[in-house]
Amino acid sequence: MQPKGVALGFDIDDVVFIPTTTARELFDTDRLFSITVKVRSANLIDEVKKEIKEILIRRHAGKEDFTVLSQDEMLAVMGKILNIMTAVLAGIAAISLVVGGIGIMNIMLVSVRERTREIGIRKALGAKNRDILLQFLSESVALSLIGGIGGVLLAGALSLGLPYFVDFLPTHLAWWSVILAFFFSAAVGVFFGVYPARKASLYDPIIALRYE
Repeated sequence: MQPKGVALGFDIDDVVFIPTTTARELFDTDRLFSITVKVRSANLIDEVKKEIKEILIRRHAGKEDFTVLSQDEMLAVMGKILNIMTAVLAGIAAISLVVGGIGIMNIMLVSVRERTREIGIRKALGAKNRDILLQFLSESVALSLIGGIGGVLLAGALSLGLPYFVDFLPTHLAWWSVILAFFFSAAVGVFFGVYPARKASLYDPIIALRYE
């Protein structure tokens, strides 16, 4: 056979073809798991599928206990499976973002409470609400971006290292996914950091200075 290369980690060239009768003798069976049919033209696929069904139904005593799939249908099934996996992974990622965002918000709330006197001093020296808001919001975004950088580094390490252990599963780290990760990290920091930052900016400087 002509060289075909590797597909999904499976070496197609590492295959031996033998006659059906020989295979039945070797494996002591009279059944076939599948039959692959090559069509001369893509326009004949529907017609050939119909003929195959008619022939197999006659040979199976009138029973249609088999499935005839074209390559396009098989690709469509694979596409559906990949879409489901993508949706599941996206759901897990969304839950992780929410959990991480809640963690950032809790950290910032603790930070605001522990730095109440600092906020009072800054306001007494002329800092406006906007300045306090931007300070804590930037800290929240920084925390989120640090987590994003850690995630990107871990993903890069897994992407480079996984093929050494699972050679049939090629991996690739797309540049757009890195940019998207940083964007979502910043967005999570802003979204979950607004409440603590706004709470800090609205502190009364006199009350804040009295806080112990």
